[in-house]
Amino acid sequence: MSTLTEPFRVLVAEKIADTGVDMLREQFDVDLGTDWSRADLLERIGSYHGILIRSATKLDAEVIDRADKLRVVGRAGVGVDNVDVAAASKRGIIVANAPEANTVAAAEHTVALMLALARNIPQAHASLTSGKWERSKFGGTEVEGKTLGVLGFGRIGQLVAIRARAFGMRVVAFDPFVSAERFREIGAEKAETSDEVLAAADFLTLHLPKTPETQGFINSATLAKAKDGVRIINVARGPLVVDEDLKDAIDSGKVAGAALDVFAQEPITDHPLFGYPNVVVTPHLGASTAEAQDRAGVQTAEQVVAALTGGVVSTAVNIPAISAEDSAVLGPFVPLALRLGRIAAALAEQGVERVEVEHLGRIAERDTRFLTLSVLMGLFAGRTEEEVNLVNAPTLAEERGIAVSERRETKSRDYADLIRVTLVKGDDRVRVVGTTLGQLHRPHLLEAWGQRFNLQIDDPHLTLFRYSDVPGMVGRVGGCLGEHGINISAAAVGRQEDGARTDLAVMAVTTDVRVPDDVVTQIAGFDGFVSGRSLSLD
Repeated sequence: MSTLTEPFRVLVAEKIADTGVDMLREQFDVDLGTDWSRADLLERIGSYHGILIRSATKLDAEVIDRADKLRVVGRAGVGVDNVDVAAASKRGIIVANAPEANTVAAAEHTVALMLALARNIPQAHASLTSGKWERSKFGGTEVEGKTLGVLGFGRIGQLVAIRARAFGMRVVAFDPFVSAERFREIGAEKAETSDEVLAAADFLTLHLPKTPETQGFINSATLAKAKDGVRIINVARGPLVVDEDLKDAIDSGKVAGAALDVFAQEPITDHPLFGYPNVVVTPHLGASTAEAQDRAGVQTAEQVVAALTGGVVSTAVNIPAISAEDSAVLGPFVPLALRLGRIAAALAEQGVERVEVEHLGRIAERDTRFLTLSVLMGLFAGRTEEEVNLVNAPTLAEERGIAVSERRETKSRDYADLIRVTLVKGDDRVRVVGTTLGQLHRPHLLEAWGQRFNLQIDDPHLTLFRYSDVPGMVGRVGGCLGEHGINISAAAVGRQEDGARTDLAVMAVTTDVRVPDDVVTQIAGFDGFVSGRSLSLD
């Protein structure tokens, strides 16, 4: 390996805080390329060891392929959608971001919109500056003593709750992946379902990730469950709300007002709710504070410095957690661990306070932390506002008050290797077990809902049903799915665990398309059926 004799070179491709640039210049040769075109970037990227970007610069596979010396990409922001992380990982390039830079800004903007909505501040300002004195027209409502409903209780939702409590509000929140202890620390009430939040909230704030399950969550059906006169705030993601349904609810008086910072399509200047006297809108300003922008730049600069000087890159999204040797052995088990995390999360009806991961067999001879982190990634995928990765997964668990334990045992019954995942809340336990089989290490689900079976789960979609153990039930599932044009790739029926008697059986099926929730509900409503779950495994 050749020794580097000249200083590292770092490209700052987009504007960041001067403090961050100065930090880089203390140790490296820094060029500012904020006005570079893509052609410029492609031509010159090969001479840089580090690059710092925001959201405009696209570091796709073509750019990364030309980055011969590149060791680290710093993204001054939360996501890394504009970086081909897989291509960077293949080249051994660290990708780091600033996941906590805008949390305070987003929480404060949420509270600001809530207060503006309650007191008609933007409308009153517009009226007065247009030459009108309409004091009686803009009477508002106090937030003290009112109930704030919070859907999604991650970092931002918790910060909003703390601020709302300072205003004397009651806070009711729903997030099954936050422990009851964390709720108590903040002084919020833990709802068991989202419907409880909808029914209780005078003000409702959304802090959910955008997933197939949450897209369009605020719609005519959910709004019908809300309290009359509710006020809705969305500083999370535009697609969480069905605009026409919200408009209809405001027109009918069901919803007293809304405050929106995000929209399904952005930028937007023509929206069905623009101009409504009881709707407050801002152009995606949740993270737009000087402090948040500075913080993102400085935090990312710190990560670039750490990566190029041998320090700890605490916000990397793609650093392997284990040695290359262990990674080679355990790598084939990562898809299994991710899928088991997803399946366990889908079956945990009561939420989770503790995650127990057991590695049994030959894999227990290795550093299995990598697999435990993969289980957590599957567990939190699509359930947190933040993008989950191998680096931040333990932090996300800690912030939510979820304890994580790992156990290794080099002996395994029946299979050479097993991964067992158990989610615990009080006396409730949800356990799923899996292994890999064959030279290609195909992932197999071996246990769920207390029943044992063997189902290959490398198809992208899985559906499970629990039902009375009587003849004919499997046929009813297959018949209903067939009526809806859904083809079953593979199926397995659960066997009674350890000879224990039970009146319930479990059927698991994989399909090439996701079974819609209404079809799952239809089947689960058949006589003798107890419940059903459909989930995506990728």
